[in-house]
Amino acid sequence: MHIKSMAEYAASGETPDILFWVGCAGSFDQRAQKITKAFATILDKTGIKYAILGKEEACTGDPARRAGNEFLFQMMAYNNIQILNGYGVKKIVTTCPHCFNILKNEYPELGGTYDVVHHTTLLQELIDEGKIRIKEGGSFKGKKITFHDSCYLGRANNIYEAPRKVLEALDGELVEMKRCGSNGLCCGAGGAQMFKEDEPGNTRINIERAAEALETGATVVASACPFCNTMMTDGIKSKEKEGDVAVLDVAELIASSMEQ
Repeated sequence: MHIKSMAEYAASGETPDILFWVGCAGSFDQRAQKITKAFATILDKTGIKYAILGKEEACTGDPARRAGNEFLFQMMAYNNIQILNGYGVKKIVTTCPHCFNILKNEYPELGGTYDVVHHTTLLQELIDEGKIRIKEGGSFKGKKITFHDSCYLGRANNIYEAPRKVLEALDGELVEMKRCGSNGLCCGAGGAQMFKEDEPGNTRINIERAAEALETGATVVASACPFCNTMMTDGIKSKEKEGDVAVLDVAELIASSMEQ
């Protein structure tokens, strides 16, 4: 699968419809790379003209800012904004709520104002427009699916409906955890916790959250964030349910269920 870069589009004088911001996890983490490929497959099948920055894409600086290194964040953000503005980027879609939140809400204060869309919102639009059609009797038909709300997608940006609408299209049974929506429990990765050990004496948040997911009886835990995916997978493993319960991104569920 060859995905054209912004540089290739610029060289040919063309302009893509959207820039797919892949993110650090989607680029370098082996598990998250599968989410990237799934979403790219959906974009290809629906005929959306999109580009990536490729080697020109750097970290948004979100982990640095959340960890308190404001100087590093601003250096990274200014560099990214220069590149984005240089290409005249107008619309960005990302599979990571952390990238989505910072590009949408925090880059404008530094001169980077774009139409930023999370992939679950785009997927809902494509389903509503009939551009994504789900196979009859797909592999998730009738299965219990529970959705884990990402903090930066839900509470930070009030996006709760889109991912659930997408999952409902799979014709499975959507079952909610006792803490969901605006009352959802963090997976434990936020605020740069993804990159450090828990404080002594605290229960691991991802294990607590995984237990809530298992209580629903779901065989599929759907997420819409690569960090949540990692934490929930780790939590499910700790409950000795690996293999019995799949943790999958919304894009992976749709990519494997689409009509060709």
